[in-house]
Amino acid sequence: MALSPLSRRRRLLAVPAGVALTVSLGLLPGTSPALAKGKPATEDGPTLSYVVNTDAGKKAVKKAKKAIKKADGTVVTAWEEIGVIVAHSANPEFGDELRATKNIDSAGATRTAPLIPAATTDVGEPEYVKPPKQGFSAAAAGGETNEPLESLQWPLAQINAPEAHRISEGSRDVTVAVIDTGVDDTHPDLAPNFSARQSANCVGGVADTSEGAWRPYPDGSYHGTHVAGIVAAPRNGIGVAGAAPGVSVSSIKVSEPGTSLFYTEAVVCAFMFAADRGVEITNNSYYIDPWLFACKDDPDQGALVDAVTRALRYSQGEGVAHITSAGNSNLDLAADELTDTTSPNDSTAVERTIDPSVCPDLPTQLPGVTSVSSTGAHGEKSYFSNYGLGEIDIAAPGGDARYQIPDAPAKHGGVLSTMPGGEYAFLQGTSMAGPYVAGVAALIKSEDPRVTPQELGWRLKAQAQSTPCPEGEFDPSGDGRYAATCTGTQHINSFYGYGIVDALAAVK
Repeated sequence: MALSPLSRRRRLLAVPAGVALTVSLGLLPGTSPALAKGKPATEDGPTLSYVVNTDAGKKAVKKAKKAIKKADGTVVTAWEEIGVIVAHSANPEFGDELRATKNIDSAGATRTAPLIPAATTDVGEPEYVKPPKQGFSAAAAGGETNEPLESLQWPLAQINAPEAHRISEGSRDVTVAVIDTGVDDTHPDLAPNFSARQSANCVGGVADTSEGAWRPYPDGSYHGTHVAGIVAAPRNGIGVAGAAPGVSVSSIKVSEPGTSLFYTEAVVCAFMFAADRGVEITNNSYYIDPWLFACKDDPDQGALVDAVTRALRYSQGEGVAHITSAGNSNLDLAADELTDTTSPNDSTAVERTIDPSVCPDLPTQLPGVTSVSSTGAHGEKSYFSNYGLGEIDIAAPGGDARYQIPDAPAKHGGVLSTMPGGEYAFLQGTSMAGPYVAGVAALIKSEDPRVTPQELGWRLKAQAQSTPCPEGEFDPSGDGRYAATCTGTQHINSFYGYGIVDALAAVK
């Protein structure tokens, strides 16, 4: 989330540190229903977006739409399959009025105020690598099947990808949707595997499938393009290789214009679109704004948890498996309580003490997803990676450019992948770890198309390389800034879950 490497929570890196974002509150244009009815303008507040949750089915949704209109709201879209409606309203009492309505299960604002930059975790800026010349043949240069920049891709060896690719590179019939800031599908190292039919822009809650709507432009955020290359950059003699170079990749854009903020309505849209377009796997290298942890006992935040959970369950029932990044704040997600000083990140943040069992990090702490922590080149937990016994399912290389630098020829602790405009760069974060797992999941799905999302999660864990806790205290900086305690066994622990993902085991 918001500078290069993924701020903890922004395991999303969209906006360089120090760059201020100014977005007009007029995010949701149009004359307010209150004004249209002749109500005093002073009764109106800022126009906000809401999710309204009711029973599934046409009849229940129709009744909810009437209630929304009565409360001075405008329906944007509705998913009858799960009973979730997106609405806009300038009525400050809109949420309370809907929650007091019969047959409405929950309703809440998806945002709080004018957008401001999200808090960031210092994981570094991208370091660009000069792209290889078009048409460069690794084989002709004596590299056999290696890509021109593959010698800089230390993560491939950590997950046994080169050996796996000699057996299988995956099937084009399997698609990984990158739910993110958009993907530059014109990149020569992404275009061959890109599925436009399964791509869209879901910002605002309505899927826009027009040509190129899924791209990062005009904002130019590089995060989604970098993630896509990690998943499925093909072995085509150009640039880098992905974890699953033979599978398809699509883009579902969910970041607000000019920001790296991901709101609930966009993510619900993305999950539903993925299910309806036959996507097998999604990669989710973000958390849902504006709450680092969304508390189910808060009426607004609880509605967000409700809506996302419904969409998640529906998509899983339609055969979609979800891979999530655990975050970059070096937090123990299994702790009894945590202090959150960054929420809400679209207005004025307040310090609050939360119980993770009541206030999950969306979507990585929802049931049924595969949550991924990050390792560095030496195979240890990255200094920034979140962790937690029972919260981390599996680990994968996400980089650690401060304390874990690989041997030559890489000499860089970040993860090299594609960037918009045909470029390449190193980034680090759990955002980079998640797509390695998504790619390996796609290899498993390619070998066994009948595997269910639940079984896919089990296989990832069963096939992982068992990784014990580090010996002694984990304190890479030596001053306690990134100190963490690893608990558990050699086979299941708080740093690595069931271990580091294994591409070779996936195809054997």
